[in-house]
Amino acid sequence: MSGQHLTGGGHREQCRHRRCCRPRTPGAVLRGAPRTPAPPPSRTTTWRSCVNTPAAAPEVLVVGRCGVDVYPLQTGVGLEDVETFGKFLGGSAANVAVAAARLGRRPALLSGVGDDPFGRFVRRALRELGVDDALVATDAAHLTPVTFCEIFPPDHFPIWFYRRPTAPDLQLEESDLDLDAVTGADLLWVTLTGLSEEPSRSAHHAALEARSAASSAVGGARTVLDLDYRPDFWLGAGGVDAAREQAQRALSHVTVAVGNREECWVATGEDDADAAADALLELGVQLAVVKQGPRGVLGATRDERVVVPATPVEVVNGLGAGDAFGGSLIHGLLADLPLNDLLARCNAAGAIVASRLECSTAMPTAAEIAAHVSAHRTDHAEESSRA
Repeated sequence: MSGQHLTGGGHREQCRHRRCCRPRTPGAVLRGAPRTPAPPPSRTTTWRSCVNTPAAAPEVLVVGRCGVDVYPLQTGVGLEDVETFGKFLGGSAANVAVAAARLGRRPALLSGVGDDPFGRFVRRALRELGVDDALVATDAAHLTPVTFCEIFPPDHFPIWFYRRPTAPDLQLEESDLDLDAVTGADLLWVTLTGLSEEPSRSAHHAALEARSAASSAVGGARTVLDLDYRPDFWLGAGGVDAAREQAQRALSHVTVAVGNREECWVATGEDDADAAADALLELGVQLAVVKQGPRGVLGATRDERVVVPATPVEVVNGLGAGDAFGGSLIHGLLADLPLNDLLARCNAAGAIVASRLECSTAMPTAAEIAAHVSAHRTDHAEESSRA
């Protein structure tokens, strides 16, 4: 059974939906029944040969993880006792792109998949959910990653990443970048995970530097760093210290930073929400967003500070809430929404997905978000001004 829980800021569980447990297309139930395998597609030998050029620069370019989420269709039991699973498009960046598409945006994903059946599933699911996959490479040397979780509502969702020794989405090289897409998108979204190892790390910094240089010339570009800190991805890369170093290097080239309190601490060394927001602003961003779970979400610019309260929700699976928040943040930034309205809609998106089983296929529509905001509207948010 789900439990009453306050969800604010799309808080991402660090271990990292429908109300019923039946998956929706493109999800599929896995029951172990044998089937005749599909014939393999023509094989590719290099990452670079698989990347296509989009017809035009995407409105939104999201860079980062994609893969397959294999979620149990029974809640409150360990994986060893689960009998059936649902198969869904997964990966934080892929989920964020889907969430933005659900709200009417035109996103493309820059990532990679393996030359395997799960990779073909990921590509198909992206297209079905409104995300351009032209910049998703097929990597013959690495398998498409798979993620399992356990679901213990309202607040315990252990997660296991099967990405060893590494995954295709971290094989992006600087020479693979489509700089027209990187600099021409209205909004670029990157994640801290992309900085966790080479060659992805150098490619990300090159993309951020190119976009920063282009933005200085034309102005107005929005670049978001999702402080998506996953300890497993940094175990062999220097841990928190290395993650902080990489985050701070990237922050000088972005306009918006978003993360939960632990992720903001990783980036800044500050564990108080206001202090973390101040540190992010000092590092160069124009907007700092600190997600605080049940305590709501803090948004801070250099002259405005808003705390939007959390809203109550019957939590089924909290794992996709942060990605729904991200997709709504993209939409609101491009729509130039006032900060309080922007964060209220982000909170609502996260709460809606937390009330559903899956992640990507659970992303809410604009009408669902508006209805949730209206149903939980408060007369005020806590605001203070700082010079």
